[in-house]
Amino acid sequence: MVSPKYTRTVNPLQFEALEPKRFEDLVRQVLYDFRAWRALEPTGRLGGDDGFDARGWEVADGSLADATSDEDEEIALRQSGDRIWLVQCKRERAIGPGKLLSYLDAIPPVERSQLHGLIFAACSDFSKRARDAFRSWCAKNSIGEFYLWGKAELEDALFQPKNDHLLFAYFGLSLTIRRRSDQARLRAQTTIKRKLKRAITDKYEILLRDVADESYPYASDGSDDHAWWVYSRPKMTFRGLECLHRRYFAYRGDEDKNWDLANALNDARLGTHADPWRGTDAAGDDRAELFAFWHSLPEKNKAWFEVWGVVPFSSIVEIDELGDDITSHPHIYFEPAKEHGHPFSDGYPELSTASQWGSARVLWPKAADRIVIFPEKFRKPLLNTNGDEV
Repeated sequence: MVSPKYTRTVNPLQFEALEPKRFEDLVRQVLYDFRAWRALEPTGRLGGDDGFDARGWEVADGSLADATSDEDEEIALRQSGDRIWLVQCKRERAIGPGKLLSYLDAIPPVERSQLHGLIFAACSDFSKRARDAFRSWCAKNSIGEFYLWGKAELEDALFQPKNDHLLFAYFGLSLTIRRRSDQARLRAQTTIKRKLKRAITDKYEILLRDVADESYPYASDGSDDHAWWVYSRPKMTFRGLECLHRRYFAYRGDEDKNWDLANALNDARLGTHADPWRGTDAAGDDRAELFAFWHSLPEKNKAWFEVWGVVPFSSIVEIDELGDDITSHPHIYFEPAKEHGHPFSDGYPELSTASQWGSARVLWPKAADRIVIFPEKFRKPLLNTNGDEV
């Protein structure tokens, strides 16, 4: 069975971790394309700002007159018909309706009378009561446009592609970089799949090799415990690279209700020519006896029980189509699931009729439907999806 996949998410942005002036800078920079500004001033950096952490001059009718000083420029801006916006920023975790109104009331009346727009931004979440109070205050003071930006609105703005540079500059997070990383990962995976397709076409066996192993081809003391494996019948599916892990003589009932398998003898084991390390050329009397018993079954009941192992494409690192002088099988370098004692991270059983005239194959036969058909010497406990005894 394919392992479950989990969705990756982005944790809430920690606005409260920013220094207050940096929070003001962030809000101001988010606002750069909010309107067509003639000027967007960071007025709150030195204090004495009359409630303005930032002040914006939105281009409206008229044009900017010539100015030779800061005072002349401000007078010219007021006379040009530009709209004045006030931006207040509060880096606080919680702001209730009362506290919000106290901040708004602190704006000098003479400044309120000149405002066209007001933006109040904070790194907190605002309740419905707070939002209603903000709207009522702005309407009462004849503010033409007003926006209350809480944590949610600021996150929405930063997650837009146009603001990805701000997301990275202030929080070290870039959705664009992550997207490019995903693109690179997918390109690498499709390249692996194309190479794998070429490598296994018309090949009956492949050699799976642990990419971290450096002892190939020398197995210590003739042990089977080495980090390369030869398997047969490779194929590509949506699960990944699949190989025949185990194969047993089996029985399949007339109406697919019952079944049995002789899982004491793995008929998928290769000969020494195909697998110089774990292969065997000794078929043995047991297989001959088992084959004779299986052959005596009615043709419609003869079946194979096969366990397929799965290597995810994401685990495959490189493919050597040429092989070497020991074996010409394609070498598949990958990162194995070491906890199983074999290279597969997943697997599944398949019960199929041996006769070409039989019915379609049956996946995942039910353990409760197993009956006793084969002699006890050829039967063992069932296997799990990884082909291990349970």
